[in-house]
Amino acid sequence: MLVVTRKRGESIVVGDGIEIHVVSVGANGVRIGVTAPRDIPVHRREVYDLVVAANRSAAAINPVLSVSALASSLRTRTPLAPPALVAAEGTDAPHRLA
Repeated sequence: MLVVTRKRGESIVVGDGIEIHVVSVGANGVRIGVTAPRDIPVHRREVYDLVVAANRSAAAINPVLSVSALASSLRTRTPLAPPALVAAEGTDAPHRLA
């Protein structure tokens, strides 16, 4: 682990495009800002841990049971009617209603 000392207004650069800014320092903690590309997720540790736990839980579901439950649900569902076709105003060509 790299440990650095920073003051308010100073920052740390991590890799390409990620910058951690010290916004303020107070009695109850340090406020930091993170600048990162949109495709890089940035989470507080407690939120990240919840996301990881939820992903592991979802991955642990028995896929055979999930597929059979989905198939059963689809078998009992009423099929959707095809979209209506109408002639566009001024033409004889049919168009789907949106």
